[in-house]
Amino acid sequence: MALKFHVECYAGYKADERPLRFRSCGKGARTFEVEAVLDQWYGLGYRCFKVRADDGNLYVLRHDETEDFWVLDSFRRTQ
Repeated sequence: MALKFHVECYAGYKADERPLRFRSCGKGARTFEVEAVLDQWYGLGYRCFKVRADDGNLYVLRHDETEDFWVLDSFRRTQ
């Protein structure tokens, strides 16, 4: 089961253009600042962003556009 996340996004001419920061939805959640969006891709009803956070690790965040929620699809420790 995927872990749901709260994601704050930059919203320019269209909503939720790119993630700025994210945190898990649970007790003791930490907020991660997005340092860079490394890649993004689209699928039917969703959008994914591969980001590097301020902890130096890589995350793939998926936005389910139909149900309007975010999940962590992938995590890779880089240190």
